Amino acid sequence: MKDQTIEPRRGTRSAYVTQQVRDMITSGELEPGSRINERVLVERLNISRTPLREAFKILEGEGLITIRPNAGATVVVLSTEDVEASIEVLIGLESIAAERAARNATQAALDELADLHDRMVQAWSDGELMAYFHLNQTIHQKIVDAAQNPALSRVYASESARIRRFRFAGNRDPQRWARAVEEHARIVDTLRRREGPLLREMLRAHHLSGWDAARRALEVDQKAAAQGRK
Repeated sequence: MKDQTIEPRRGTRSAYVTQQVRDMITSGELEPGSRINERVLVERLNISRTPLREAFKILEGEGLITIRPNAGATVVVLSTEDVEASIEVLIGLESIAAERAARNATQAALDELADLHDRMVQAWSDGELMAYFHLNQTIHQKIVDAAQNPALSRVYASESARIRRFRFAGNRDPQRWARAVEEHARIVDTLRRREGPLLREMLRAHHLSGWDAARRALEVDQKAAAQGRK
C-alpha cells in the first residue's frame, strides 16, 4: 500500500520524499545499518527515482544516511556513546540559548511558541506520536532561535537532526511521554516569564530525562535484535 499521509504537490516533491524517508528512519522503520531499497520506496511513495535521490543527498547532509558508489544508501549507525555526546552538545547549546532567549524573544515568537505547544498537546491527546514529535522538535528549535544568534541556531539544527531517532524513542514510553508534555508546558511558561536561569536548568533536566528513557528503549531494541540474529 502506498503512503498517502502527505499529498505531494508540484515543486515540493523532493521535500515530501525527504520528510517521508526521514520519518521512516526516525521511527525505526528503516533500521540503522540497513540498506535502503530504492525500488520499494519508489513504489510505496509513487514517485520516480529522481526526487528520491535528491532526498538522499539532503539526508546524507543531515548525517542520517551514507551513500556509497555502487552500494546505494545505508542508514547511519550511531552508538550509545555517539548519541550521549550529541545530547551533551544539545544541552550546552540550549544552556547558551536560554538566557538570551528569555531576554531577546519577541512577543511574536512567544505567541508562536504558545500556539505550537497547544498543537503539540493536541497531538499527544490524539496519540499521534510522529505529529507530536515534529512539533516538539520545532519548539526546541524555536526556543534556540529566540536567542537571535544565527550561528547557534544553525549548529543546534544540525546536531539535533543527527539524533532524531533517539529523541523520538524516548516518547515511546507512555509515562515518559506524558511527563514530557508537562515539562514542555513549564518550559514555555518559564520563557514567557523571561526567567532565563530557571529556563536553562529546566531544559537541561528535560533533555537528561528524555535521554534516560530513550536509552532504556533502545537497549530493549538492541537485545531483541541480538536475539533475532541467534
